[in-house]
Amino acid sequence: MANAKAKSNVMGFLPQDTPSVGAMLSLGFQQVLTMFPATVLVAILTKFDVGVTLLASGLGTIVALLVSGRRIPMYYGSSFSYITVVITVMNLYAKDCFTAADTFYCPDGIRIVQVGILGTAVVEVLLGLLIMRIGKEALDRVLPPIITGTIAIVIGIALAGAALGMASANWVVAFVTLVFTVIFSVYLQGKGLWGMLPILFGAVVGYIISLLMGLVNFQVIADAQWFRVPAITLPAFEDPRAWGAILSIALIAIATVPESTAHLYQMSLYIDALAKELGKPALEIKRLIGLNLIADGSNDVVNGLLGGCAGTNYGENNSLMAITRNYSTSVLMAAGVMAILMGFIGKLAAVVNTIPTAVTGGLAIYLFGVIGVQGVALIQSEKVNLFDPRQLAVGSIILILGIGGNLGLKDGLFPFPIPVVFPSGIPAIVFAAIVGILVNTLFLVLPPSMFGVKERENIND
Repeated sequence: MANAKAKSNVMGFLPQDTPSVGAMLSLGFQQVLTMFPATVLVAILTKFDVGVTLLASGLGTIVALLVSGRRIPMYYGSSFSYITVVITVMNLYAKDCFTAADTFYCPDGIRIVQVGILGTAVVEVLLGLLIMRIGKEALDRVLPPIITGTIAIVIGIALAGAALGMASANWVVAFVTLVFTVIFSVYLQGKGLWGMLPILFGAVVGYIISLLMGLVNFQVIADAQWFRVPAITLPAFEDPRAWGAILSIALIAIATVPESTAHLYQMSLYIDALAKELGKPALEIKRLIGLNLIADGSNDVVNGLLGGCAGTNYGENNSLMAITRNYSTSVLMAAGVMAILMGFIGKLAAVVNTIPTAVTGGLAIYLFGVIGVQGVALIQSEKVNLFDPRQLAVGSIILILGIGGNLGLKDGLFPFPIPVVFPSGIPAIVFAAIVGILVNTLFLVLPPSMFGVKERENIND
């Protein structure tokens, strides 16, 4: 009797639970508030429409939840992993996108990128189906952590030039923003919802400093309408240059698969712990790796069709769910509806567009670096044997070709033109990923053991 009473006092919602309307709205708003800073920042950095990005985030989340049968509670926002290749593609095919500081939106570049985002969706769905068919272990042999981890490092570090370029608009504002963002991210840990919003708080501090220095232009807000139909664009399937964007952008999914899988494992642990306390059977959503990737792909179908930034399921929203013990997919669908409605508020998009470039530069220094360090964390967590010449070969090749090519070659392109797909040359990140995968495949086809080479002991085990 006492045990039953204890279970009845446990607060929390499992994926299929539906809270009261009041709880659903308040918990849903927290989810929107948590995803908002990062999702909007990616749109700003890549010149995507903020309204469309919010609309696609909400609708994409709802679609992904339905595709998973409401079994996997995830919220989807804009992915930082795609920024490097998106900026590269837009610089190649829509050069006016990044020439003026007052350019907030670049539809010509977005339409080409949309085709690539749809290509990402196809890759994610195919990988999901493949994992359901052959298992994750087999896929890990072709795309081991040394590949996915080093590609993540390349993605982050290759953006260093872009981050510093934005910060150079006003170094004082950029570094004040950077320092306060880091302070908030470190010292607000474990402080509930406050601890989930260091990027937002850092941006607010930078905005206030910019305001005091006379760097904010409020005319953009005055000119904006309260109600505004998001500037939805159609993919440029008719543009032959878009086919190069498909391969360039879709390959980045290689780096996001481990991230998405890690999020799934994390959520599975928390959900099963709550189920146990509630006296219910474990759901073990960690078994749904393939379905999770298919849901990721369905979200990117929405982004690709509407003109939203390439998406990913958000770790910060997962953390919020763990803190509040709310894993209800009904709440996440309510959050999706809220994000959709926010996409139609013209004044909101205008306020976002008044954020000075230096503020986003300060945020970018931190966030882009984190992307790279997360690649290191993946290699470390998977206990990759960096004393093995095979691992060293694959990792070092990807790092030098990817980072060196992006920063050292003209337009970040290797001078190997391929008609239709890469007529101007192969983007550095794409070239690095392809070469790394081929080298790893060589070691799979011709393992050193065939030549009497003894595998070196992994001291990390």
